[in-house]
Amino acid sequence: MKVGDAMTPAEDLVTVSLPGSRDDALEYLQERKFSSVPVVRESDEGERYRGLVSRDDLIEHPDEDDLALLMREVPTTTADATLHELAALMLSAGTRRVPVVDATDDGTLVGIVTITDVIHALAREEVGTEADVGDLCNGTVNTTYAGTPLPVAEREIGLADVPYTVVLGDDAEMTGMLTEVDIVAVAEVVEGEEDAGASMAGDDEDWKWESVQSVGNRYVPTRNVEFPDEPVSTFMTEDVVTVSKRKSAVEAAQLMITNDIEQIPVVSGGEIAGVLRDVHLLEAV
Repeated sequence: MKVGDAMTPAEDLVTVSLPGSRDDALEYLQERKFSSVPVVRESDEGERYRGLVSRDDLIEHPDEDDLALLMREVPTTTADATLHELAALMLSAGTRRVPVVDATDDGTLVGIVTITDVIHALAREEVGTEADVGDLCNGTVNTTYAGTPLPVAEREIGLADVPYTVVLGDDAEMTGMLTEVDIVAVAEVVEGEEDAGASMAGDDEDWKWESVQSVGNRYVPTRNVEFPDEPVSTFMTEDVVTVSKRKSAVEAAQLMITNDIEQIPVVSGGEIAGVLRDVHLLEAV
């Protein structure tokens, strides 16, 4: 199967254009629940791909407003590449979305192919694999307590470098799942001021008024991404889809597509045995 068979064509894409601001991207990431949005610049030949801006980029750089400085470069592919080649590229580059560019010119954007497109193809058995969930899942599970304030859980997810946390109740049993999508949906960019201290004139300064003169406190504008202080239980998904180690990669892909999720807790004997993420299914491909 070729990338061109799986990708979303350029005419159906949601993109943000340069020059632009963080708010342009945040609108789509919150309302459409995308993990990232392609950044383009208009030209006489069409939309030229310039980079991607992701949820992480907006959260990690709250003071930056310029879209050109927020976006990151990721590798590109062409429509005639195979999905096997694409899966290998995604794994090596650590990216979930790959822009598809015209191979005959200098980067005209013709589409986007995502990890979800690969999972769709796997679920429809358009690419083959003999792997089972037990061969692919990660036995390390990121967790948090249901009563944890959301800002703390957001930091836990960031420090763990995974897009989810399994939520545990008072009995230490799984009671829900919280993802980056849930967090970004309630994020707010808050503007304010920070006291940078008094500015002092030195003896050799032309603008010095007296030997020691404070010329006033300096306040610098700040921008921060803030989250509600309510507990994780308010925002988590309670009805968690799970899968057993014995299920096939194809069956797991079908569960992800049907339930519109990116990771599934793996259970064995009624206990959490790991988490299967969509990126793990790339290894099956």
